[in-house]
Amino acid sequence: MIDSVAELPACVDAMEACCGDDRLERLFAAHRHEIRLVSPEYMRPYIRARINDDRDAERIAEAASRPINYFCKLKTQEQLDIQTLHRVRSRLVAERRSLMSQLRAILLERGTIFPVGRRKLELGIDATLADEDTTLSACLRQLVGELRAEWREPRCEDWSSEQRVHRVGSQRCGCAPAHAHPGMGFLNATALVPTVDDTGSFAKARDLGAWLGLVPRQHTAGGKPRLLGISKRGNTYFRTLLIHGDRAALPSLLQSEPPLGCWSKGMIKRGVHRITIVVALANKLARIVWLALRD
Repeated sequence: MIDSVAELPACVDAMEACCGDDRLERLFAAHRHEIRLVSPEYMRPYIRARINDDRDAERIAEAASRPINYFCKLKTQEQLDIQTLHRVRSRLVAERRSLMSQLRAILLERGTIFPVGRRKLELGIDATLADEDTTLSACLRQLVGELRAEWREPRCEDWSSEQRVHRVGSQRCGCAPAHAHPGMGFLNATALVPTVDDTGSFAKARDLGAWLGLVPRQHTAGGKPRLLGISKRGNTYFRTLLIHGDRAALPSLLQSEPPLGCWSKGMIKRGVHRITIVVALANKLARIVWLALRD
């Protein structure tokens, strides 16, 4: 396929965004082709019947010819490396969370209950294994000990991947304007900058908040506007990091006097739920960071 495309004159090559599209885009761009990567979510309106190769090519061409469609940007090698680090970290965190949940469930069936929190679970399991008078059978005690040993293994810890992310973030000058804001840090900055490195993809800061799914979902019909919960569209991983970071930064903001602190305290006085304030703060900070990156 690459040889066939290389023999064609310079033209527009349209593809549906998928795994490996960055490599193909670079190869095609080397032959002076214009590449248009269409996100799969924008392909749905063009599905008319059952999918086969011919109909798939037809709907890709139809979607790529629309002027209102948004096309995926080509990521640089550095952006792909940072994104890969975050993907690995996300998998390690999910594996650790799954292991913790399994240990809780196993011991809960035997009447052993631990408080909420990772550290309390760690101490509780170690104390249970050290206590010879527990109701755990020898088989179960051995199994819990093996799971606890697996938890201690470096591959179940995300510290090494986080340290790499911090090192990359400190070396990359583009992350400096982002991590200086409250609730960001190197982890969130390195997740945001590769994703939104081209600020021209958004006409205004509000578009970034909508793209991250931090704005209310609109359901308006018959001239009656109705706003629901946040849309939760876009990059779920970064939205999660951003909300966690702002949840940690909210107590210090409530004790400060800058505009964000006054705004947060005003929301508290109006009786707004704390989780709602955290999500609204995440939306506000994402827009502020977008402006900092643009300038």
